[in-house]
Amino acid sequence: MIVVMKKGSSPEAVQRMVGRIEAMGLKAHVIIGTERTVVAAIGEKRDGERETLESCEEVEKVVPILAPYKVASLEAKREPTVVEALDLKIGGGAIGVIAGPCSVESEEQILASARQVRAAGAKGLRGGAFKPRTSPYAFQGLKEEGLKLLAAARDATGLAIVTEVMTPHHVELVCEYADVLQIGARNMQNYHLLQAVGETDKIVLLKRGPSATMEEFLLAAEYILDQGNQRVVLCERGVRTFETHTRFTLPLASVPYLQERTHLPIVVDPSHGTGIASLVPPMCAASIAAGADGLIVEVHPDPSRAMSDGAQSLTPDAFSQAMEQCRKVAAALGRTM
Repeated sequence: MIVVMKKGSSPEAVQRMVGRIEAMGLKAHVIIGTERTVVAAIGEKRDGERETLESCEEVEKVVPILAPYKVASLEAKREPTVVEALDLKIGGGAIGVIAGPCSVESEEQILASARQVRAAGAKGLRGGAFKPRTSPYAFQGLKEEGLKLLAAARDATGLAIVTEVMTPHHVELVCEYADVLQIGARNMQNYHLLQAVGETDKIVLLKRGPSATMEEFLLAAEYILDQGNQRVVLCERGVRTFETHTRFTLPLASVPYLQERTHLPIVVDPSHGTGIASLVPPMCAASIAAGADGLIVEVHPDPSRAMSDGAQSLTPDAFSQAMEQCRKVAAALGRTM
């Protein structure tokens, strides 16, 4: 249920409502809007609960949540969620761009990448310190040393750091260095990990699993929201289909579809979605045209020598040109990058 508080309700009134909801054996999630505050009451439905809450003086109305994902739904919050870290802003009309190499390889590589993507207009730096790889013999990342290099790149450029966390016991360590915690596609339904990042105050960028339905995707986000972290960003990175002309199939219809169902911002990853560098710029522009709140793009100073995902990585020049094209599309739609 959604308990809509009367306009101008005091923080004390909201907390009294939280206490009433919790006394009924339900979990309370406070969602603060520009005009009104609502409290989501989550748990097993019992007779008489709605009437009891509606009888409270500070309550305007109580409405049921029909979607299986309760806190992520538009029923819980009509206003788009906006997340910010340093200069990176995603949602609410702002298009946030995150760019950088697939993995941190060296100090020289990550600093050069950071400066180049910053010059082109990116506000976030991506780079994997812990790398989940299909083969156990492939490069697995520099781990904590990679995190330290990312932090040095942030100090040098002011870019917000976006990096993947793979296990619950890595969360505390990664939080020491990162501004945005990325949950990779392979871990979308790693529920212990989702709950662990949900206990932090960091932005969480949740990637869609390659075979996940929209409902499964949103319910994965719900695990994070349910722990109290409201700073969740959804990422469409392509799904596995019968097609072989691209690495994955990038369904951009996901963007408007999700916007009709959730208040969470949605970014697109055209690098993994295509797997082919030449296809990334047009899919960046198409993502903006579809209404995406942001992009996450792989950019490497020398893709031919990249230790992972070189085939889908843009050169700095190609990324700069793609950003120019995206700005034109965004401007035509009355949006900013």
